[in-house]
Amino acid sequence: MCGIVGYIGDKQAQEVIIGGLRKLEYRGYDSAGIAVLTEQGLLVDKAKGRLAVLEGKLAAQPLAGNAGIGHTRWATHGKPSDENSHPHTDSSHKFAVVHNGIIENFLPIKEELIAKGYAFTSETDTEVIAHLLADLYDGDIVSTARKAVQRMRGAYALGIMTEHEPDKLVAVRLASPLIVGIGEGESFIGSDIPALLEHTRDVYILNEGEMAVLTREGVQLMDAQSGEKIERDVFHVDWDLVQAEKGGYDSFMLKEIYEQPQAVRDTMGARIDQEKKQVILPELNMSDAELAAYDRLYIVACGTSMHAGLVGKDVLEKWTRVPVEVAVASEFRYRDPIYTDKTLMIVISQSGETADTLAALREAKKSGVRVLAITNVVGSSVAREADEVIFTWAGPEVAVASTKAYTSQVIALYLFALYFAQVKGTLAAAEIAEVVEHLQELPAKIGAILANVEPIRQFAQSIQDATSLFFIGRGLDYAVSLEGSLKLKEISYIHSEAYAAGELKHGTLALIEENVPVVALATQPDIYEKMVSNIVEVKARGAHVLGFALEGDRDLAKSVDGVIHVPATTPMLTPILTVIPLQLLAYYTSAARGLDVDKPRNLAKSVTVE
Repeated sequence: MCGIVGYIGDKQAQEVIIGGLRKLEYRGYDSAGIAVLTEQGLLVDKAKGRLAVLEGKLAAQPLAGNAGIGHTRWATHGKPSDENSHPHTDSSHKFAVVHNGIIENFLPIKEELIAKGYAFTSETDTEVIAHLLADLYDGDIVSTARKAVQRMRGAYALGIMTEHEPDKLVAVRLASPLIVGIGEGESFIGSDIPALLEHTRDVYILNEGEMAVLTREGVQLMDAQSGEKIERDVFHVDWDLVQAEKGGYDSFMLKEIYEQPQAVRDTMGARIDQEKKQVILPELNMSDAELAAYDRLYIVACGTSMHAGLVGKDVLEKWTRVPVEVAVASEFRYRDPIYTDKTLMIVISQSGETADTLAALREAKKSGVRVLAITNVVGSSVAREADEVIFTWAGPEVAVASTKAYTSQVIALYLFALYFAQVKGTLAAAEIAEVVEHLQELPAKIGAILANVEPIRQFAQSIQDATSLFFIGRGLDYAVSLEGSLKLKEISYIHSEAYAAGELKHGTLALIEENVPVVALATQPDIYEKMVSNIVEVKARGAHVLGFALEGDRDLAKSVDGVIHVPATTPMLTPILTVIPLQLLAYYTSAARGLDVDKPRNLAKSVTVE
């Protein structure tokens, strides 16, 4: 997530805002900027790079004033650059806005504003908001902001100011966190609590669809749609700074697990046509005819990203009938793969700097193969060197063990597979619309899982002293089992293996003995009975089995020692839901063993050497 800080009061806004942004540096960013209401009017300064670059510019020419907004940007729309940095202003420089999130319908609004004569200077969706505010301004920034919000679709946290009304800041939240701080003769905006702790511990945490109007005298909350005033008790923060950076969670990993509904929602974002219930991928530079011509795909990645690729393989083959091979990048780079002019390579990397994945990408390009990248970092090496890029808008991931990056990668693969199927005509429009509807339900269903973690915590406590553990599944459940096993071993240090359940008789059963923990996934209807038979096999050898089933399944409990139910969805989308409790299982097991969840031994976040 990007960082937002806003201030209005008697202090120099620049000092407060830069200090607050510094407290948000742990979140990751690629540029920074600030807007201040000065005696000369609304002035903006911003720069690509670290906050220190902006501070250097401001040291030479400070912005003096008592009201302002600032931002650290994690690029989504448009590469990291001075022009794409926030705050963004309208053409007259009378309105400024900072924005976290995605405006899904920014393109039609932008086209409308261009037709009216507004000139755009960036590649961002955010600049649309500044021009829209100028276009709609009716003499009252509060009612204008409300009208603008009613025009926008997406997920956003907004900080708004205008030279016309220098005594106000406006904040709006829809599906992206935003905090309002209350001080003596001053008020604050922050995208996260650490930005405000130096100045106040009394805050309002905005809820969905709420707006705040900030003045020196205080804060008024209201519904952004109706304008109805809202009364709420002040929340007093008693966390220390380290706790605050983690959002009150015990670790960054747990925080990032709970950010997954937002990450999934953002990655789908503007890529779904709400009216037609179809997928749109405007970022792709190839024509539909070029895409439809591909008859073989390679998915190349490492670790967790490779596991996402295994889900993508099943989905792509099912929906497009195109054969897909998934390869570990460190092995693939030393192969002599068979390419044709109809081969497309998909590389997946959270950081966009994974050495083995980059090497595979470069070798493919030397052979004239078109490469599509799925990555979380705009401006990364993978993003720059690939022919096509689909960004996962998961925001920065601090913990070494990847969680929200994985789910965002799987969502990106779903979107690409549906788009590919649309282009090839291998799925009917009604089938695509049905899957799209199920996709849009996933954030709420993930939230439902996260609201009931106690059974997972209890099982984690029961296995904290285990020396070995096994995950089994079939089809897509096997792909998810691999990721669940990796999560457990990398942060709990318990030996763990995942097996295709149908392979048990071919050697694996020799490892099953009395009270060995086994996690068994059984969510795929077409092979459900076969999976239950495999579970019975390990139970007969004394295994202690935790089963995973869909809501409404009352049969699995007869064959296992405990059951975790996940919300029902179409079978191809279950990996997004089953992986959440597996991430939590790894987390709670590691925590029960007293380990450093965020920084497991011997591991690094980004593997930039072979």
